[in-house]
Amino acid sequence: MRAPSLIGVFAAVFAAFSWSLNFVAPYVIGPYSIYDLAVTRFLLSGILGVVLFIAVRDRGAQATLVDWLVAAWLGLVGYVGYFVTIMSAVRFAGPIIPPAIVATVPVVLAVVGNQGTQATSWRALSIPLGFITLGLMMVNSSGLAAALDGLSTRVIAGIAISFGAVSLWTAFAISNRNALRKRPTMDPKKWTAMMMIGGALEIALFIPIAAPLSLLNITRLGIQWSSFGLVLTSSLVLAAVGSIGGSWAWTIASKKLPIGLAGQLIVTETVFATSFGLVASHRWPTFDEAFGIGTIVCGVVIALRALHTPAAQRTSVSS
Repeated sequence: MRAPSLIGVFAAVFAAFSWSLNFVAPYVIGPYSIYDLAVTRFLLSGILGVVLFIAVRDRGAQATLVDWLVAAWLGLVGYVGYFVTIMSAVRFAGPIIPPAIVATVPVVLAVVGNQGTQATSWRALSIPLGFITLGLMMVNSSGLAAALDGLSTRVIAGIAISFGAVSLWTAFAISNRNALRKRPTMDPKKWTAMMMIGGALEIALFIPIAAPLSLLNITRLGIQWSSFGLVLTSSLVLAAVGSIGGSWAWTIASKKLPIGLAGQLIVTETVFATSFGLVASHRWPTFDEAFGIGTIVCGVVIALRALHTPAAQRTSVSS
């Protein structure tokens, strides 16, 4: 495998790892809400983004007003919007259904994004997609069936919001790729900083909307350091690793890999998230979960082989 492609693979897997930390966050917020966590996280992301932008402002192309607007839009869709929708979905539908639906993002992205000059042969993608789809079904089968057993209007709303999260992330991944193609000299760290700064400004506008709706518990509880300290620490980790680190890694992956392959590598987020959940639950995986994770890993390995197989690298969307 060529060095640029190998860097892209590692970047995509690191991005998946960093985003999987989102599923650990609900375990540490205590009496505070997911929206308290979102506001704290993205405000800290904005501060880190300002520091990063100052450090790299002279690298690559100079940022124009259009660049800032595009970066802010991507920050809203792919970070603030995605995080708020997935946490809202968990609030409505519980902790099982939303992750199961969001886990389809790699499949959706691989199918929707496999277009243009960097497209990978559909024949080469079909086998790993099959493995990944089967693995996702196995990992989520038992929990999803139990959760759907008590279907209600509230759960249906959570399902709808979950599909909204899938749409947001798919739109972000493809839009970010297209934006970077138009800006080949844009430094990845600078682009990351711009998205985080834009996201912070947007989450600041969310505060006066959320407060009257009682979405922010901090307005009622104040800052109780015994419990808010965990929220602050988690927000800092999510800001540094999940937002800045994940965005930077995905920007690199988007530049160095076909979006169809990069999309399939995101499925490792499910592996990381499931592993974190098992640790937090103090249990071993069930047979379905273990088999599903193994099948997902097989699908990722086959997808990686598709990257450096000459026949697979040719664009043959019609095959």
